[in-house]
Amino acid sequence: MSSVHLDLEEELIAVLRQFNQPIERSAKELIMLELCRQARISGGKAAELLEMPRLAFVRYASRSGLPYFSMTEEEWEAERRQSERL
Repeated sequence: MSSVHLDLEEELIAVLRQFNQPIERSAKELIMLELCRQARISGGKAAELLEMPRLAFVRYASRSGLPYFSMTEEEWEAERRQSERL
């Protein structure tokens, strides 16, 4: 495993410590969420890298404000029309 050293301000470290989670874990989760938000990696890959089940990541991402589905209004309307035909 490779490692990277980050210099963080004491104030940021204090904020991260409030969550009672290792700073390294918090940083890794935030990086995975941002990469998913940018559609650079999939939720499945993020779950794998965070060593958690995919469904657990979906729930975690949802609580963090990252929607599971990312569709335009037109795409949602097309899905709705398709479901009504079934």
